Amino acid sequence: MASWNSAFLLWFKNFRNIFQDLSSKRVENSASASHCLSSLDLPLIDQGNKEQKMQEVHLGSHTVRSHGAALARTHMHDWLILLLLVVIEVILYIIHPFYRFVGKDMMEDLRYPFKSNTVPVWAVPMYAVLLPMLIFLFVYIRRKDVYDLHHAVLGLLFSILVTAVITDSIKNAVGRPRPDFFWRCFPDGKDAYDKWGNVICHGNKSVIKEGHKSFPSGHTSWSFAGMGFLSLYLSGKIKVFDRRGHVAKLCVIFLPLLVASLVGISRVDDYWHHWQDVFAGGLIGLVVSTFCYLQFFPPPYDANGWGTYAYFRVLEESIANTTNTANAGNLQNAIAGEIQIANQEEEHSDNGFMGMHLARDSNSTMGDVESGKS
Repeated sequence: MASWNSAFLLWFKNFRNIFQDLSSKRVENSASASHCLSSLDLPLIDQGNKEQKMQEVHLGSHTVRSHGAALARTHMHDWLILLLLVVIEVILYIIHPFYRFVGKDMMEDLRYPFKSNTVPVWAVPMYAVLLPMLIFLFVYIRRKDVYDLHHAVLGLLFSILVTAVITDSIKNAVGRPRPDFFWRCFPDGKDAYDKWGNVICHGNKSVIKEGHKSFPSGHTSWSFAGMGFLSLYLSGKIKVFDRRGHVAKLCVIFLPLLVASLVGISRVDDYWHHWQDVFAGGLIGLVVSTFCYLQFFPPPYDANGWGTYAYFRVLEESIANTTNTANAGNLQNAIAGEIQIANQEEEHSDNGFMGMHLARDSNSTMGDVESGKS
């Protein structure tokens, strides 16, 4: 009986040692698999670093030569709409405005002298369109980002043309006389009226036609459409709202608005517009430029306000592709680790499943004990 107890104790000791060996190997393999699986989270943990690296990589990787044609084809409909706006603007300029009733008692506020423009018409596209485009081009030379250049130019042109169409549509519909309307209508100073008291002008027809386009101010709306867009563009590029308190940056973005304001004031000083015309024109230009800017760029106070929506969309797609590639490799490593664990478990199961090896060891032990006993 004692020999059987001794055999049982030896069998139990061998079983415990083998079980501990299997458990330790199981823990080691599980740890290696966990390490492989945890590596799947590395792209998420290092996402901030990767985004920064991807930004550095992509700056300069999208030029006019490499992506310009494809980008223009993508926005082909936008450029066609711009051409349509140009045609509409030409038509609005050609047609006659509404000839509002102008009585003799109304002439008291319309007798201001007929002066030339301080800011000529040809100068408005120079500072409102060409100057911002030169700044856009300068930024492109430094950053080599065709998305920024294309969307800045497209947004500026939309801002100018939409503002022009709105302004001239209102001009023709309202037909408000300019402050110098008396001298446009009666260049010799001899006024005449019909039986209803309305003016009978005998001046130059084109001058009289222009005299019925006071509200709103076209110079002012164009100026604020171009300078307002430029101000928003610069505020995003130099990060005015970065919460660091650099007031000097505000001076940079206020400068274009100051230029537009001075142009509006000149329209009142030249007696081509009433102050209400200038105020309305400035409001139209600012509102339209803001909408057109936000169509392509994040708000200037946004952390990504220095770039375009299109640029960050391409950046996100590149990061997603990089992340998917890394995840695929890590997933393969994890699967290989799990297969290795399963194979090792299967080997251990073949060696000791249901205690076959234990039984063999115990039988040999029992045989040795019995032979020793005998």
